[in-house]
Amino acid sequence: MPLFSHRFTTASSTGPATPSYYSKPSKSHKHSSSASRVHVAIVLFSLVSLFIGLAGTIFAITSSGGPSSVYRCGGSKDTSRVFGSRKLGGNGGVLPERRKVIGLVGIQTGFDSGDRRAALRSTWFPSDPDALLRLEQATGLAFRFVIGRSKDEKKMAELEKEIKEHRDFVLLDDVEEDYLRLPYKTLAFFKAAFKLFEADYYVKADDDIYLRPDRLGTLLAKERLHSQTYIGCMKKGPVITNPKLKWYEKQGNLIGNEYFLHAYGPMYVLSAEIVASLASARNSSLRMFNNEDVTIGSWMLAMDVHHEDNRALCEPRCSPKSIAVWDIPKCSGLCNPESRLKELHNMEICSKSPTLPPDDLDQ
Repeated sequence: MPLFSHRFTTASSTGPATPSYYSKPSKSHKHSSSASRVHVAIVLFSLVSLFIGLAGTIFAITSSGGPSSVYRCGGSKDTSRVFGSRKLGGNGGVLPERRKVIGLVGIQTGFDSGDRRAALRSTWFPSDPDALLRLEQATGLAFRFVIGRSKDEKKMAELEKEIKEHRDFVLLDDVEEDYLRLPYKTLAFFKAAFKLFEADYYVKADDDIYLRPDRLGTLLAKERLHSQTYIGCMKKGPVITNPKLKWYEKQGNLIGNEYFLHAYGPMYVLSAEIVASLASARNSSLRMFNNEDVTIGSWMLAMDVHHEDNRALCEPRCSPKSIAVWDIPKCSGLCNPESRLKELHNMEICSKSPTLPPDDLDQ
């Protein structure tokens, strides 16, 4: 619907005659000419009003500050942190128009990861909103840090300062940052991402990997036969049932001795149709395992998805084909990411080598 509209009403030649013009044929031609001038004046006034209205609309659109780059999402009481006056959810609020992109990349981060974000912004992740927009225009991909909330007022205040400076976050108000609740945060991310962006693919990535955005854009731009595609470095492995070990799975008895095929957690991709299903699902209808990657994998197992195993998303070193680099299997991400990110970025093969065409990215 337009912001405003005008109606132009004209008399019908077949309608009933109005007394002013037709019931008294004895009126002079001068009176008829005067009425015609009144009609012309009304039409001209309407046209001027339409022009002013259209000009106002164009001004409102162009002065809204460009694309939104900071959002706060939290269920039925969503609020927003966007440029301009658009609101996300809330009573009487208006959802922002869904941005159309090839892919949205949500970099999962936390309150203790400020140094990692600083390292990322000094390497492959743009450090200011204008550069972030240029990267989106060049690759077709939008990038946002994704974070929940904290009960610590000091941490929230520090985050607010970072948001004001960089404007590159999606805030999940209904999720408290907690490692044991990563599956809940991931689901909240996909729900928020689907609400905010009309993307072909939605990417979950951790804040301790080195990424080549141009190569990722090339990978996602490929045509695929499957509308429901789950892309990542696929794995299987024994189910950890010892509570003293890091990857302990409390509900291991429901799985058995070995995990089903699923992607490593530091980075994976879901197509739009999959995310649409997750966005419409009730949280209580989905089983949550201890481990986030296992949880997502279990949902994919229940859906008719195509598993696309792509090792370019988990290479241990930079190569002509690498899309994401992290220290697999030694660390879930880069070991010592604050320093390793900068080391990798200083290597020409990591940051400056040519992007290969889509066919060369096939595994």
